[in-house]
Amino acid sequence: MDDDARTPWQALARGRYLRTAWPWRAAGYLAGSALTGIPLLLALVLLAGAGATLSLVAIGLPLLALLGLAGLPTGAVERRRLRLVDPEPAPTPHRTPAEPGLLAWARLRYREQATWRELAYAVLHGFLLWWVDLVALGTFLGLPLLLLTTPLQLALARAGDGDGEVKVIKLWLVTSYPVAFAIAAAGAVLLPVLLYPLGALAGARAALTRALLAPRERELRGLLTEVTRSRARLVDAFEAERRRIERNLHDGAQQRLVALTMTLGLARLDAPPGPLADQLATAHDEAGKVLTELRELIHGIHPQVLTDYGLTGALADIAERSAVPVETHLATGLPRLPESVEAAAYFGVCEALANIGKHSGAARAAVTARHTGAALLIDVRDDGRGGADPAAGSGLTGLADRIAVLDGTLTITSPPGGPTVLSLEIPCPVSSPVSSATNSATSTATSTATSSPTGSTTRRHP
Repeated sequence: MDDDARTPWQALARGRYLRTAWPWRAAGYLAGSALTGIPLLLALVLLAGAGATLSLVAIGLPLLALLGLAGLPTGAVERRRLRLVDPEPAPTPHRTPAEPGLLAWARLRYREQATWRELAYAVLHGFLLWWVDLVALGTFLGLPLLLLTTPLQLALARAGDGDGEVKVIKLWLVTSYPVAFAIAAAGAVLLPVLLYPLGALAGARAALTRALLAPRERELRGLLTEVTRSRARLVDAFEAERRRIERNLHDGAQQRLVALTMTLGLARLDAPPGPLADQLATAHDEAGKVLTELRELIHGIHPQVLTDYGLTGALADIAERSAVPVETHLATGLPRLPESVEAAAYFGVCEALANIGKHSGAARAAVTARHTGAALLIDVRDDGRGGADPAAGSGLTGLADRIAVLDGTLTITSPPGGPTVLSLEIPCPVSSPVSSATNSATSTATSTATSSPTGSTTRRHP
């Protein structure tokens, strides 16, 4: 078979149809229509008849309900049979139920458009299509084959007890071999000619089957939207779990460590000089280190400043703790945004500044953040050596995945010699932007503030 011709339509268009296996694949596809159409017709008639008859005593209602699902097995079989003439995958348009059990499965199936399209195809196929396929097969393939066998039919008639004549397709009476071979020659000429409409019909039938039984573009967009929403719900649940862990550590383990540190400090003051005082001093110092590490861990899980003061205050806090001097340009109208958006932006800037401190060799960096009303835009720029490769580490890859869950984008521009610019864009429409409490809170931060002509607050953090 010609590898370039992946469908009967392509083979027909390129003039290679007869040199491929597509004519016989098309004939097999149309012939197989009867193998599914006849049982389907009987099943539809029996279900509909029994359901309508027994519905008078309510027994037939389950049968009528079952009739609504009759297209499911038909669709599954027809999608597999479609491979004979259409090698492109035809995946199921049905979704997986969110809950286990037959009831959840049936509820979802009855609500899907694909179920009713499959039922429509089943009715059309059972009552009409397989008849058309068989008639076309008999006309385009059976007729020339019957003409080709005329000499054989005449020989069998003369070998029997008959009068040595045969009536071809009930039209022509053949009594001699010259006429029989002439009709056979006509069949040999007619066969390749009629194989073309046979392939065209098989291609049209395959296109109809795909249109009704394979996912449509709108449904694919719906499935993609549902996947995106489920990913966003997972992110929200993840952020909620992070906050719960942070609160438990802050209100539980951290408070106990604070009390333990104070107790050890008091005991250290009361103990007389000696080995016991030295051991208490060591324990007190270790408790202080553990408390410091726990606070850093809590801050890394979910920074309290992000909850209390919003993204503006959190970004200013990051800049103050950065190993590289950072200049921040934070729009004064930056509103409070969804928690998942603020968290993704916060940890994105954290990762960017950490990479600048470790790898860039930069002397200074700058963070710019603003909200356009439809999206949050953040740029992190440094004056380092450039040449950053996002694929070299897992930090930026994980950050890109986290931003992508929110339908956002992460862009890195880093030519050799610099500068390097990391840009975050996260869609988060805000109908009535209200400035966060951070705008007033961060004005008292321990940094030098100057007015910017763009209406932003500029801070230089040493």
